[in-house]
Amino acid sequence: MLDRILQQHQPFQPVVLYNAANDRLLPMDFTAANKDLNPEILDDVYLFTDYVTKQLAQHQCLFGIGGYAEHRSIYARSAHFDTEEEPRRLHLAVDIWGPAGTTVYVPLDGEIHSFRFNDIDGDYGATIILRHELEGRIFHTLYGHLSLADLEGLSENDKIVAGQVLAHFGDIPENGHWPPHLHFQVIEDMEGKKGDYPGVCRYSEREKYLANCPDPNIILQMI
Repeated sequence: MLDRILQQHQPFQPVVLYNAANDRLLPMDFTAANKDLNPEILDDVYLFTDYVTKQLAQHQCLFGIGGYAEHRSIYARSAHFDTEEEPRRLHLAVDIWGPAGTTVYVPLDGEIHSFRFNDIDGDYGATIILRHELEGRIFHTLYGHLSLADLEGLSENDKIVAGQVLAHFGDIPENGHWPPHLHFQVIEDMEGKKGDYPGVCRYSEREKYLANCPDPNIILQMI
């Protein structure tokens, strides 16, 4: 299992810089249980951003964190997650919420698999996917909601090394129209896709997608 291999190779380089001894992280709930997130806030990305910023300030936290396998009501804000049979609501990544421009680092050696500007309301915006190999096992890490400038000069198969700067949290016009944050996802089989992979699935397909996308916190160690 990929998760066992990842656990055996801890620790990895941090994806964002913080001091675990002093910097606080705020668990953030984006399910229907969070009654503070009313339709007025969710329908206005600037109000949504203000909500996240105030939550972090109120709790004196550097980043907000969470979301893996979370059944999120917030995806009702975008038709991007709606399908005829069943809407997509189950989140397959860990989100790290913080200021636009926050630096994103590479957690382990690999190469550029693909990248794309997924410029649809509610989508990833600027996206980079890396390919890695451990113990002969190929897998990928996806970084969504980045700065568009970070895609400049990239080429598929470029080598990357653990600890190098990869990208930065994108602002609203370039990150899929979300409050600034990083969507960090681990994917074993890309299923032939490039520059994109579902970060949210239908609840009825959770077993398939969670098996292919193990808990990113095995790498992050932030929760």
